[in-house]
Amino acid sequence: MAIVVVAVVVVALLLMAQFWTEILWFDQLGYSRVIWTNWLTRGLLFVLGFVVMGGAVFASFAVAYRSRPMYVPSAEQVTLEQYREAIEPLRRVVTFAAPVLVGFFAGVAASAQWQDVLMALNAESFGERDPEFHMDISFYVFLLPALRSLTGFLMAVVIISGIAAIVTHYLYGGLRVGPAQGNLPRTTSAARIHLASLGAVLMLLFAANYWLDRYSILSAAGDRFDGATYSDVHAVIPAKGILAVVALLVAILFVLAAVRGNWQLPAIGVALMVVSAVVIGGIYPAVVQRFQVSPNAQELEQPFIQRNIDATLKAFDIDDVETQTYNATTEAVEGALRDDAETTASIRLLDPEIVSPSFRQLQQNKQYYNFSDSLAVDRYEIEGESRDTVIAVRELNQDGLGSDQRNWVNDHTVYTHGYGVVAAYGNQLGQNGQPAFFEGGIPSEGAITDLEGQYEPRIYFSPSTTTYSVVGKPDPEKDPWELDYPADDTDEGDQVKSTFTGEGGPEVGSFGSKLLYALKFGEEQLLLSDRVTEESQILYDRDPQQRVAKVAPWLTLDKQVYPAVVDGRVKWVVDAYTTTNQYPYSAFTQMQEATTDTLTLEQDATAPVNLPAEVNYIRNSVKATVDAYDGSVDLYAWEPEDPVLKTWQNVFPGSIKPMSDISGELMSHVRYPQDLFKVQRSLLTEYHVTDASDFFSGNDFWTNPEDPAAEATVKPLQPPYYLTLQMPGQEEPSFSLTSTFIPGGNTPREVLTGFLAADADAGSAEGEKAEGYGTLRLLELPRDTTVPGPGQVQNNFNSDPDAGEQLRILEQGRSTVLLGNQLTLPVGGGLVYVQPVYIQSASGTTIPLLHKVMVAFGDEIGYADTLDEALDQVFEGDSGAEAGDAGGDTAGAPAPTDEPTAEPTDEPTGDPADEPTEEPTEPSDAPTGDVAEALTRASEAIQEAEQAQQDGDWAAYGEAQEKLQEAIEDAVAAEEAAAE
Repeated sequence: MAIVVVAVVVVALLLMAQFWTEILWFDQLGYSRVIWTNWLTRGLLFVLGFVVMGGAVFASFAVAYRSRPMYVPSAEQVTLEQYREAIEPLRRVVTFAAPVLVGFFAGVAASAQWQDVLMALNAESFGERDPEFHMDISFYVFLLPALRSLTGFLMAVVIISGIAAIVTHYLYGGLRVGPAQGNLPRTTSAARIHLASLGAVLMLLFAANYWLDRYSILSAAGDRFDGATYSDVHAVIPAKGILAVVALLVAILFVLAAVRGNWQLPAIGVALMVVSAVVIGGIYPAVVQRFQVSPNAQELEQPFIQRNIDATLKAFDIDDVETQTYNATTEAVEGALRDDAETTASIRLLDPEIVSPSFRQLQQNKQYYNFSDSLAVDRYEIEGESRDTVIAVRELNQDGLGSDQRNWVNDHTVYTHGYGVVAAYGNQLGQNGQPAFFEGGIPSEGAITDLEGQYEPRIYFSPSTTTYSVVGKPDPEKDPWELDYPADDTDEGDQVKSTFTGEGGPEVGSFGSKLLYALKFGEEQLLLSDRVTEESQILYDRDPQQRVAKVAPWLTLDKQVYPAVVDGRVKWVVDAYTTTNQYPYSAFTQMQEATTDTLTLEQDATAPVNLPAEVNYIRNSVKATVDAYDGSVDLYAWEPEDPVLKTWQNVFPGSIKPMSDISGELMSHVRYPQDLFKVQRSLLTEYHVTDASDFFSGNDFWTNPEDPAAEATVKPLQPPYYLTLQMPGQEEPSFSLTSTFIPGGNTPREVLTGFLAADADAGSAEGEKAEGYGTLRLLELPRDTTVPGPGQVQNNFNSDPDAGEQLRILEQGRSTVLLGNQLTLPVGGGLVYVQPVYIQSASGTTIPLLHKVMVAFGDEIGYADTLDEALDQVFEGDSGAEAGDAGGDTAGAPAPTDEPTAEPTDEPTGDPADEPTEEPTEPSDAPTGDVAEALTRASEAIQEAEQAQQDGDWAAYGEAQEKLQEAIEDAVAAEEAAAE
């Protein structure tokens, strides 16, 4: 008994550690209603499922046993008597244990349907009706899933209860299956009534299931299009209705069998229902499809395809796409970009997927900080002008510490947070191809700091922070122990430390809390350490997406989370969606497939959120923010009229804030979400065709291009890109999310067929979206034009005599060539492609630095040190506009690094192409040396550049770059001479 008591206490404590700490976590965030509603609903459904299933099975056992007949001698019963004698000692155990076991599993299954139940009980109307049954869409989205779940559950209850009844009646003589013995009936009266009643109830449930099938067909997946087809409407749906009536008739026959004792009628009825299911439910629809629909598919299916098109456009919010024909030219003429000067000046050169190592080397500052591999693109107002920026948060990275520094005290009480943000201009570069930082350093300084008048730089909550921390004010007599940063230059070798003063986690000062969290995390130090004081808080579940997913489990979250400095705080912005797969006639989309591209391949494995398998309705209904300092979560109703959102607001009143609570500064950083755009662009590959006849032929379907810069054998899709541009017909440039289309099918021909841009700028008005936000603009290129697509352009870049040869030679040295994002912009009456080219050391210290910029317009290729020069090369020497890097290197804001800063020098420090020369250099008619000698000099120049990087001697780095450029040019000349 002592062992049992101890075991019970231990289990109770472990359960308490998990459940009560969750309550504390939600209560601290102010979302305790969420966890209690969730648990109470799940608990109630579990109890109902347990009681209904367990009670029904127990009742079948009990009724069958109590109504057992007096012993009737027969050969069969003599054999069964042996089994009865063996089972009898265990009968009572089985009678109770079996219902408990099946009841438990039934309760678990029922509790999993908590979302369907809550939506059905709190449903809001869509205000729209389906085209077949003319019922409100809310019936299909909210009520039908709950009814299907209920029907399926009750069918399982009846079937399992029936099995229990049949076994018990058979064992105890109420049911005989052997040869007939005279006039003796095969069932006793009690057994007959019991089994016939269960049969009647089962047939009623079959009838209900058939009837509900009629509605489910409207959201069924099809071969050519989703939703009910001609054969479904004219054969399957009527067949389901007939089968429902047949099931009702069979239920009546079971009732008659219970009264009259004749099993022939229900047996015939069941056989009739099976035959009807095969003939009416299977063969007849197949005959209609084969001999009526297939020969006349285009005409017969046309109205149903139109239903699918209309529903899909509505469900995915792509029914208002502004489509226009874009007669793109491929002829580059002088001054073609003059009317697109603002767009040209904003073209982003900094690739957020490549420059993270540069941020680390130049702005990480200490090994216990780090930046994400994928940085964010945002916009900030600098000197009165909105500028596209690449921004990153300096997150905590305990893996950067040495093994001798890793212990419980350091891991959980000293190294508790990251520090500050770092931002660089998107369209300008710093010295020698580095990012041009306008915010950085520790302490943080720069344009964002000036704009905010200082901001809280400590980052306690971030995607890479996975461990817990114990924070809070220590004893007044003790100094703070949470490390901010070293300050050797100001505090005589001391370090700047601080104490968390917010409300970021549950209090862990009491003995009970310490005990629960020690059990939760399996660490006794929480009980024993003097650093866990009465004022301590414990921070955990610190990933912003994880926090939002917990407080709003009914939302689907975007894979991307991005930071913004808002109202003096660093906020993580998370886009959230309401989704369903029950919208009638709408096309199904595989979320994982539609949202996977180059940017997400590495993130999916570690993503803290799960996407639904498929959806046929989606809305970006909620914008969520997580404060990087205290972890507070705010949910804002972004699409307040969305019926799904309104339904969940009925379930969790007060958990969603109105849009009017969004400050103007936060609004200025809200953007159009990537996953929604990816889903929409995936659908528009087909659903840009809105005529049912043309849709059936499918000859104008498109596809999204593969990422031409990817190195994988099977290349992922090219991701959409954020950049500021002015679409044809727009009055001024706007921050946009863009993508391209190429022909679909199995053709190797990759020409551009369309260009899509979403207005991603929500404006800066408090609580109010910008008028154009979310507008989708689609440029359709005429079918008779041949504008190169992304793959063709990449091939042109790679095969260009100047660009391709120099890149090949660089790859032969000790450097690695990295191709940046290939941006597409509709300017100059055509499409301009821009791709930055980075180089970095193949080993050792790696700092990706912008080396060249490639530009394409039609078949014209530009390859130069700056975007401005490359554009001029393409457009006959003068593009008519200046790019953002036209002025050369940008000094940027103070950006302290770990490396010493070089003293100013009178010598040029940039690439020689950055410095104007009085007279152009005449090319040499003869090579200056053979290829091997030139490559040797290029390799030596690369080594000198690496050493200069490590020493922080940027003047020497510039000289090394000059030598490298000269060596490359000599190698190209030598190869050309050898070829001649």
